[in-house]
Amino acid sequence: MDLMLRGRVAAITGPAKGMGAAITRAFAAEGCRLVLIGRDTAAIAPVAEEVAKVTEVLVVGTDITSDAACFAAAEAAKARFGTVDILVNVAGGSGPIGKTGLQTTQAEYDEIVELNMRGCFNTIRAFAPLMVAQRWGKIVNVGGTFGMRGRAGRLAYSASKWGLRGITKSFALELGPHNINVNNVAPGMVDGPRFREKVCREMAQRLGITEEEAARRHAADYALGRVTTDTDVANACLFMASDVSRQLTGVDLPVDGGWAAL
Repeated sequence: MDLMLRGRVAAITGPAKGMGAAITRAFAAEGCRLVLIGRDTAAIAPVAEEVAKVTEVLVVGTDITSDAACFAAAEAAKARFGTVDILVNVAGGSGPIGKTGLQTTQAEYDEIVELNMRGCFNTIRAFAPLMVAQRWGKIVNVGGTFGMRGRAGRLAYSASKWGLRGITKSFALELGPHNINVNNVAPGMVDGPRFREKVCREMAQRLGITEEEAARRHAADYALGRVTTDTDVANACLFMASDVSRQLTGVDLPVDGGWAAL
């Protein structure tokens, strides 16, 4: 299927590793020109150099929790490419793992809510006007299924992802008249360093099991019996960023092997 993305300009936050790197590679493979946004440009550099072999790339050092920095990034993208067609908000954090709400500190709560909610709010405010001007745009927020189904021990993260759903739906209603789709791709557990070294390790220590057994227990929670991969998430983002999904907006798309549905 031709997703008709060749030549489109896609801005991606958090492109340095994990899902962000996989999504960056996927959009490059579809022929998109890329604006890679993040605080640590040194960490972004290896991915940028890799995809620069097949497409044009602009790296912009940006703290997405700063609205001024986000507007500056949008101006840099406009100066380089003339516009931005697609915004994929990947950047985010996991917050405390295994702590109850009573154990979570205000600082821990504020940090993750600020990053996961304010960051997307700021980037949409900065980049959406470019899409409004051309009456075409796709905004894909990467949320999480803990924002679709309650989860003990992840209060701050869950709160931020539930909140991101509200941001997504409100912007979808407001930007729809300008032919801009705004959707939420919600991964379940995604296999990778964060899953293995934080989530599985915490479960293993708490239950007195091996980390491999912890990974198997997580997989067993899903209807399909397997944990999501970076590629699964990247493919969902491509779908939502294309006109193949032209009639979908304000949607939560779980990419989780069935966990949110169970």
